[in-house]
Amino acid sequence: MSALKLKKGSTKHSAYNLRPTFSDVIETHTLAVLVDNEAGVLARVIGLFSGRGYNIESLTVAEVDHTGKRSRITIVTKGTPQVIEQIKAQLGRIVPVHEVHDLTVEGPSVERELALIKVANEGEKRVEALRLADIFRANVVDSTLQSFVFELTGTPDKIDAFAELMRPLGLVELARTGVAALSRGAN
Repeated sequence: MSALKLKKGSTKHSAYNLRPTFSDVIETHTLAVLVDNEAGVLARVIGLFSGRGYNIESLTVAEVDHTGKRSRITIVTKGTPQVIEQIKAQLGRIVPVHEVHDLTVEGPSVERELALIKVANEGEKRVEALRLADIFRANVVDSTLQSFVFELTGTPDKIDAFAELMRPLGLVELARTGVAALSRGAN
């Protein structure tokens, strides 16, 4: 009789895979949450994250339906697939929450962020900053003899790349709005 080649976690007496299926890979997910626009809702959503030790990478909130008094909260967070599923389930149980969508897994989506970037420099660095701004399609929204304020819209990666290029050219200050996202297509 030959020996059975059994995988760790299973036995010759079990037809089930007893190995844990948990993943320890940290993923970034964008969640869109439709909520009632009333006092305290944002605090309850944020409290869910802080109370369980989940981190929020980006957060944007705006009213999207004036007649129905509903707001959309877009949250970018990181975690294992199990943590993300837990976050979505817990968000869905909060009373003023109507819908929770994970745009990362539901299909293609569009994500954009707005940033204002102040760069203070003179001479050749000033010319180089303007050249790079043109390449990234950043608009100059304020200009003095010592500084520029650029407005840049794009993906978070694009804004990160522009900020890194501006750092040696005199980056002074950076303000970001956070990610706004919508799923692509008719639905």
